[in-house]
Amino acid sequence: MRFVGVDLAGSPKRPTGWALLDGRTIMVKELYTDNEILTETVQACPTLVAIDAPLTMPREGALRRADREMRRLGYPVLPPLLPGMKMLTHRAMRLVGNLRKFGVEVIEIHPTSARRALGMPLKDWDEIQRVFLKLGFCGGWSGRRLSPHEIDAITAAIVALLHVCGETQNVGDPSEGVIVLPTPRSWRDIPER
Repeated sequence: MRFVGVDLAGSPKRPTGWALLDGRTIMVKELYTDNEILTETVQACPTLVAIDAPLTMPREGALRRADREMRRLGYPVLPPLLPGMKMLTHRAMRLVGNLRKFGVEVIEIHPTSARRALGMPLKDWDEIQRVFLKLGFCGGWSGRRLSPHEIDAITAAIVALLHVCGETQNVGDPSEGVIVLPTPRSWRDIPER
């Protein structure tokens, strides 16, 4: 099974983190255009893609049920209609529509919340990278410092793996949008796959 994680930027002028998890090996890079993201993802033939961006708009008001429930659970997320988030949400919705045309299954995740649920460091990028190595993941990235976008993309790919293994929970309403969150536990308890 292969999993793609995407830390989508709101604008193609800013880097999008992209990661492919294949067994214990992770390939990671930064991409820019929608076409680059779509092409790399489709060519990877993933079992599942996890995207860090709102994939739906609220039916009414500023927040989706998923956003309200995440906040209630202690996982603050930014609402899709916030001025800076609106462009990201529209870009994500277009990308997901195109991925689904190729039969690619996509879930929405929030990397900081996922790391919190797994007891990982939240924003200490060097320590997060060390956690990935302790989990047994490897790749050409292990000898260099990953960007925050790449780290969030790897986190997304790991959540996709956990989702397929039944180790996540859906937060929200499927008719309006769901955020996939790892079942709370220590990252040290994640079994090797």
